[in-house]
Amino acid sequence: MSERESMPYDVVIVGGGVAGLSAAIRLKQVNDALEVCVLEKGSEIGAHILSGAVVDPRALDELLPDWREDGCPMAEVPVTDNWHWVLTKGKKFNMPHAMMPPLLSNKGNYTGSLGNLSRWLAEKAEGLGVEIFPGFPAAEILYDDNGAVRGVATGDMGVAADGSHKADYAQGMELHAKYTLFAEGARGSLTKQLKAKYDLEANCEPQVYGLGIKELWDIEPGKHVPGRVVHTQGWPLSESESWGGGFIYHQANGQVAIGFVTALDYKNPYVHPFEEFQRWKQHPDIRPLLEGGKRVSYGARAINEGGWQSVPKLGFPGGALIGCAAGFVNVPRIKGSHTAMKSGMLAAEAMADAIAADREHDEVSEYEANLRSSWIAEELKKVQNAEPAVAKFGGSLGTILAGADMWMRTLKIGLPVKMKHHRDCEQLQRADLYKPIEYPKPDGVISFDRLSSVFLSNTNHAEDQPCHLQLTDPDVPVKINLPVFAGPAARYCPAGVYEYVGVEEGDPKFVINAQNCVHCKTCDIKDPTQNINWVTPEGGGGPNYPNM
Repeated sequence: MSERESMPYDVVIVGGGVAGLSAAIRLKQVNDALEVCVLEKGSEIGAHILSGAVVDPRALDELLPDWREDGCPMAEVPVTDNWHWVLTKGKKFNMPHAMMPPLLSNKGNYTGSLGNLSRWLAEKAEGLGVEIFPGFPAAEILYDDNGAVRGVATGDMGVAADGSHKADYAQGMELHAKYTLFAEGARGSLTKQLKAKYDLEANCEPQVYGLGIKELWDIEPGKHVPGRVVHTQGWPLSESESWGGGFIYHQANGQVAIGFVTALDYKNPYVHPFEEFQRWKQHPDIRPLLEGGKRVSYGARAINEGGWQSVPKLGFPGGALIGCAAGFVNVPRIKGSHTAMKSGMLAAEAMADAIAADREHDEVSEYEANLRSSWIAEELKKVQNAEPAVAKFGGSLGTILAGADMWMRTLKIGLPVKMKHHRDCEQLQRADLYKPIEYPKPDGVISFDRLSSVFLSNTNHAEDQPCHLQLTDPDVPVKINLPVFAGPAARYCPAGVYEYVGVEEGDPKFVINAQNCVHCKTCDIKDPTQNINWVTPEGGGGPNYPNM
């Protein structure tokens, strides 16, 4: 194979979300002579970005103070109305604001599309001279002779499923850097490799996740209340002793963003997160909002839920983790964009100082020290026991204990207890301990099937390419996962990628419909045998979210 072409930079950033773009902007703000580039696996900036989103503007205020007057789409809809509902099957109960810790207030926040915010940030970055390459996933980490990261290589294009080169074959390119920042989001494929190589999780709890599924709806004008924010907990997951919750955000242009998060530590292998979302929409206090409206978009993405105790070591020789690659989501607030942005800014400042001191390819420990003394740490420490309390004690008692813990930490009452996590893949129990769950058929009005939903995600992958969902052992799905766990991949995937065929005929086969993949990473996380490894497909593949 011929030697790959290479391009040198001061800093290469893997991932064009808000963390990576904030880092790029801050690098140029500190030193506009720095050569900075951003690689994004989506077909454009924002194509793979999916979030609620209600955004705390704290980091945005620090990065670009004039954003409200500078055309930022997030400024269109400030939060005006905040509700928290506890649902039973047929009723809702409003949780009084006085019972909730002040940090859960959405006063001063904004609701809108995180994808559109990313597009706006990209414009700002390019205006400062940052080079952005969408459609070029970082597929390989490059190391120097001392084991330090010296950059990344993009994936080859035009490779057939059998590994041969098609007529349009193009070899990937190497991007060399003094420092490389990894901003891949939750469960990044290269981040997994870095954590293993440098043992970055040696002194933290394992990361745990939720699966967030989201839809955009155009609703009847009389039902739209711009800036209204609703969060729910309880039903329907309470029926399977699982937990999570829903959200309803009234955003710009008469749209509502609705979504449902299922914590991926559920034990019952028959739980079907997509179907739980469809049930949730049928609740008598949610369905009327959607009736007469039209669903216009769909998507799904895994969310970090481990909190402060799951934040790994951030630095390593030649680079660092930022944003959701490291895991800075505040789970009770259902927010992570502001902490992700701030982490990118802190990393940028530390890397810029290191380069100014003629350093390269070393570990910039100043970044981690600064982050662990920043307002990110202050905020996340207040909520560090919220997720594990609910996971351990269930939705009702766990919520009470989590609330008490957050109140005590808010009031600076010492609580030495730091609760632990357990890996999501280890929580699934044998299928013979549970009864199958009979989910109602979709009505095509409020509830839908997975394939029609994936269509609305605009997901596309180039034909005839290597499968990016790799099985360590191709026999495991049929020999272990099917008889022991009833084939959970057919249910936990929100895009219908996995299915078992020939089961009734006594000749089961595991089928991977990789073309449906929306890059949520749930399979990589929840597979009980950890037999599925998600890697980047050919550049530009996956969903193309227009306004998510």
